[in-house]
Amino acid sequence: MLRIESLSKTYPNGVQALRGVSLEIPNGMFGLLGPNGAGKSTLMRTIATLQEADEGSITFGDIDVLQQKDAVRRILGYLPQDFGVYPRVSAEAMLDHFAVLKGITDSRQRREVVDRLLRMTNLHEVRRRNLGTFSGGMKQRFGIAQALLGDPKLIIVDEPTAGLDPEERNRFLNLLGEIGENVVVILSTHIVADVAELCSRMAIIAQGQVRLTGDPRTVMDGLRGRIWQKTIDKADLEEHRREHAVISSRWLAGRVMIHVLSDDPLDHGFQPVEADLQDVYFSTLRSQQAA
Repeated sequence: MLRIESLSKTYPNGVQALRGVSLEIPNGMFGLLGPNGAGKSTLMRTIATLQEADEGSITFGDIDVLQQKDAVRRILGYLPQDFGVYPRVSAEAMLDHFAVLKGITDSRQRREVVDRLLRMTNLHEVRRRNLGTFSGGMKQRFGIAQALLGDPKLIIVDEPTAGLDPEERNRFLNLLGEIGENVVVILSTHIVADVAELCSRMAIIAQGQVRLTGDPRTVMDGLRGRIWQKTIDKADLEEHRREHAVISSRWLAGRVMIHVLSDDPLDHGFQPVEADLQDVYFSTLRSQQAA
């Protein structure tokens, strides 16, 4: 269990990135949702021992994360949002180098580990290709391979599917799902569908504060019977925003489909729809903005 209590961080420029964040994260896939600038990456970097907090505590089992950084790093796998690679080095050679840095010094054991991880991430056939020739999805899978060195008990992936095409995204999410059965995996993202498909627990963070936590299915049930849908002309959008609690809008065949949050039935063309996690996300952000 990873426990975060009253964690706060303010940068020298005055930006308060975290404001009393408290979370309990059990084994399995945990989704951390929030818009850009919400504080997700700051939280991930703090857990990964890459920056200090101003206040609060983080514990993982009996490890004090903020004080016992070396102990954390021995059991941590981390894929940051911007994962750079040496373009002229092969995947096999680079992963072997990372394995040495992780403390796997026996050459036979290292070969076995590197081979297993390249197979797990479906990169074995291209293991001798230079990383600079890899697609975005292949680089992300290589990033997961290096994050899994040393059999980590805590894995952090920060915005891992941003920019991936649908096929690569599915392949990457399937890989994450397999990994997350027996360890703590924190998936930090602004892509709601990633959390809906993978995570058994989640939190929404905005402006450095936790706005909602729970099981995705349970939080969706909280909006049951309260989401109404209507397709309108773009010229009517502002009028509907004035009259209703519009939580989202998107283009649909040249018109605009809106979702409205309402406890009471709506007429004039509105239809009830089953709430999904995107409705939860947008309604939570709307409530935060109105506060």
